[in-house]
Amino acid sequence: MHALFITATGTNVGKTHTTLKLIEAYAKIGLKVGVFKPIETGVTDEPLDAKALLEACQKVNPDFANLTPADITAYTFSLPAAPYCADIQQEIKLKKIFDKYHELSKRCDLLLVEGAGGLMVPITQTYKMIDLAKDLNAPLLLVTPSRLGCINDTLLSLEVLHSRDIDFEWCVNLYEDRESFAEVTQPYYDAVFPGWWSVEKNIEQFVNRYAPKQ
Repeated sequence: MHALFITATGTNVGKTHTTLKLIEAYAKIGLKVGVFKPIETGVTDEPLDAKALLEACQKVNPDFANLTPADITAYTFSLPAAPYCADIQQEIKLKKIFDKYHELSKRCDLLLVEGAGGLMVPITQTYKMIDLAKDLNAPLLLVTPSRLGCINDTLLSLEVLHSRDIDFEWCVNLYEDRESFAEVTQPYYDAVFPGWWSVEKNIEQFVNRYAPKQ
């Protein structure tokens, strides 16, 4: 394994928050971690998610020290929308995404690839974020929310990942409705998914399981 794809059940769930924690945790076990944000939308001056990822990465990997946020993205768009919709001029070429992926992979032991939105977000008219994850042939970490209604979102995402035969794990980002999570959502997860885990408490255990052999 030389890459890990981080996705979520939708937007504003906690992909960047989780990826930042992964950077720190993988660095602690001695890995040179890299980051790649293939597409970022809603960009005005600079891609803020890519900037946060790069700044964290530069603290632990000197091979990313001379890069800018634009260097770790393939495409940025000003419209805050799904890539296909934000790509008003129809600029997206998949080859550019894969070329950037291979370029950044040479600078690290493990490249963390953060998707945009959820699994079924369209990149082009016929190609979705889940297709990119599949074609990169990287294990996938699905981040799910803790808000009311998250069970449905989680189960739908698990269903599509199973249908595509993608190697994955999933975790809960305990953020929204945190106070009521234990009563409103956790009983189902405990009963059906006794091995479920949260970003806040179990990221180190995940990192030890999903680490490239050196």
